[in-house]
Formats: sequence, C-alpha cells, structure tokens
Amino acid sequence: MQIEISEIPVTEAYQWMVSLVAPRPIAWVTTLSASGVINLAPFSFFNVFGANPPVVVFSPTLKRDSTKKDTLINIERHGEFVIHASTERDIDAINASSASLPPELSEVEYVGKRTLPSVLVKVPRLADAPFALECKLRQIVPVGNGPISSNLIIGEVVMMHIDPVILGKDGKVDPSRLRSVARLGGEHWCRSTDLFQMERPQ
Repeated sequence: MQIEISEIPVTEAYQWMVSLVAPRPIAWVTTLSASGVINLAPFSFFNVFGANPPVVVFSPTLKRDSTKKDTLINIERHGEFVIHASTERDIDAINASSASLPPELSEVEYVGKRTLPSVLVKVPRLADAPFALECKLRQIVPVGNGPISSNLIIGEVVMMHIDPVILGKDGKVDPSRLRSVARLGGEHWCRSTDLFQMERPQ
C-alpha cells in the first residue's frame, strides 16, 4: 500500500499519521487568557527536545475551521505555560479537558481540578499533578496553513515540580509509579504498564 499525501484529504492524512506514529505522550497544558481564565488542554503532538537548556515541544494545531485554539492564543499573548503529567489516574479528566469550551470558561473547573501558584511563571499549575514543568516560550514555528495545520511551540523548562511519590528508592522516576498514558490512533489510548529494561551498548 502506498499513499501520496497530495492526493488525500488533510483529515485522512492526519488519521494516518496519528495511527502510525504511536504511542504519543500527552502534554496536559495550562495557560492564562487575557482576562485571567485558566485554560487546560491535552496535546499528543508532544515531546522533550533537549536538555541544555531543557526544552519541550508541542503543537496546538489549528481547528478544523482554521481558527486558533485558546492554548495557542494564550501562549502568543503571555509567552508562558505549564505542562503536567498525563497519568492513568487522571485519564477521564484529561479526556474531558479536550472539550471545546468557550474561552471564558475554565477547563480546570470543568474537570474538577485545583491549582497552585507557579514559581517562575504567572500561569498556575495543577495542585495534584505528579509533575509540572513551568515553561517560558522560546519560539513558535507555524507549519502549513488552513485546517489542522501545526504550530510548533518550543518552550524552555525553568522550574520542575516533582511529587516524591513517583520516585523509586534510587531517587529517580519510577515508571511503574508514574503510570503515564499515551495516545494512539483514533479513539485508542495506552498505559505504560508493560515495562522492560535493556542496557544500551557501550
């Protein structure tokens, strides 16, 4: 089977891409609107992109009507955001926070979460998140035009909040305690419960 991208609709290309490149970690992101409303939304176009400095990337695509999502608008305005763990415990809230609410309504309240002040950014963080990464914007790279086109957000992590409950006896993150979830294609999700270890070659 071969598919030439230029010959299929954008939405079909999207479905192939998210089904083939999987699992994808989920950035659960808080931002602030101009009026101070705390927006919370999940994004599965997400990853860590470097360590010196610590950099994360994620992409709030344009909506199907080509308008910007609240997360993108807020980051363009304030240049700050917080990324939280997406874990099995919060799976229902993560999914619910993807609902298209009016900008004046907060998804934090909608899913029944609480927030705490951040330290180095003005955007609040989720109070019970296993980890939260305070980020300052380095760059936004628009890629493409029209429905579902990407906006690559490059953010520098300036503060980490880590709940000791996810750490093992060695003081490092224990994946079996963090219990991350990720997105696959369509309506499929997965849990990070089937773990194995392998040493890298010297």
